[in-house]
Amino acid sequence: MNPKPAASPRPADRRCPSCAATLTGDQTFCGACGTRIATPTNHACANCGRADVGGNKFCPSCGHPLHLPTPPPMQPVSLPSGPGRAITLVLLDRTGQEVSRFPLHGAVTTLGRQGSDLNFPDDGYLSPVHAQFVMVDGSLVVRDLGSRNGTWVYLDRPHRLVEGDMVLIGSQVLRYRRLGYPGPRPPEADNTRRLGSLTPQTDMANLAQIRSDGRARDMVHLSPGRTLRIGREQGDWQFPYDPSMSGLHASIRSEDADFVVADEGSRNGIAIAVRSEYILADKTRLLLGDQMIRTEFA
Repeated sequence: MNPKPAASPRPADRRCPSCAATLTGDQTFCGACGTRIATPTNHACANCGRADVGGNKFCPSCGHPLHLPTPPPMQPVSLPSGPGRAITLVLLDRTGQEVSRFPLHGAVTTLGRQGSDLNFPDDGYLSPVHAQFVMVDGSLVVRDLGSRNGTWVYLDRPHRLVEGDMVLIGSQVLRYRRLGYPGPRPPEADNTRRLGSLTPQTDMANLAQIRSDGRARDMVHLSPGRTLRIGREQGDWQFPYDPSMSGLHASIRSEDADFVVADEGSRNGIAIAVRSEYILADKTRLLLGDQMIRTEFA
């Protein structure tokens, strides 16, 4: 009779080093206290490709080093206290008037539809635990917690776009993508020239209008030396059906090999989706779900 094989050992539950909350394997931040979680060593060997599931420092197949240095965890610190050092989140209505005030008393404050410190149960655009506000090294940081609709920060100065940026102009969600440079043209056997559309210059990036289901609808291309103007009634890319967009709302201008988005005196401003985390300043406006928030440092 063959002996029964031993059961595989069950991996121990991961715990937050700050508050001891149970963690899943793919968490970057602790959902309970906001501490950055160091990624465990669990990856394939770069030499032979064998997956490492035991947290080894060396590959058990070929001996290649597996250890990769991880950044130290970012620990939340206590909010500054004392006269003149209060931080408040101010809820605004659609006209920009103050509705409610939420002083921050703890190191971490979560905001969402339910199960958060600040709850807005009637807002269907908010995720249950949407984002958190954390004091890190004396700065107020907002972190998006993987929400469905994102956390948006309104800009107070021109912003240099990077690959994957999501931009909110009026009620239009636009995604910025860099393009690869075209390779050499293949030789034609009979030296016949190919007919094609006349274009200004080499396209280096594009902006795509994103539907609510995540699909792209319209798209414009960006090329060196070109300034793209966006508005409801004026500009190169117009959205006459968007009442929240100004007549001339924003511009995307070429600077060296990059592109910069700038406000053109619009009524509602321009917002950028938070990618991981964003350091906030005094009087910064944010959009979370359908809630407009303004920071106030007293």
